Amino acid sequence: MKMSIVIVNAAEVPVRPLGKEAIKKLELALILGTLFRADVIERIKSAEDRLTWLDSLVVAAGALAREKAGLPISRIAEELGRTEATIRRHLSAETEAGKLVKETYEKLVRGENIELPAILIGKPTPPPELEELRKKVSKLERKISELKDKVSRAKAKIEEALRELTS
Repeated sequence: MKMSIVIVNAAEVPVRPLGKEAIKKLELALILGTLFRADVIERIKSAEDRLTWLDSLVVAAGALAREKAGLPISRIAEELGRTEATIRRHLSAETEAGKLVKETYEKLVRGENIELPAILIGKPTPPPELEELRKKVSKLERKISELKDKVSRAKAKIEEALRELTS
């Protein structure tokens, strides 16, 4: 069975967030966009300490989202409960997590969409067959409309012919 995919539209993610909601939106896109890359999933599978690795990824995403909103490093460190040195290492891509999150951010800046398994974010996407069926329905609706027009014209001609015969 194919897994449904949800596209995070890069145009809907604020790459220069203003306000808490925009920061949260960018942070979530960075976390999920990075976490569900095939290469990252493989790294997580082979990591000895998955929890630390995942924590690092989440902190790096949170730090980058807040930095792009213009927050100072001291405040970012306070909000995320990490040292300023840790935040700086993530933001300068000295850490693997910081590097991966920055790559995801650059993808968003370039306007590239992010694909995520739909089940993970609660937005089921229709299977590809559904789009094909929609096209067929649309084509049939046009054909029905054309046939109705033909029937209407034929009916008008019949009525006109009947009027001529009875007059």
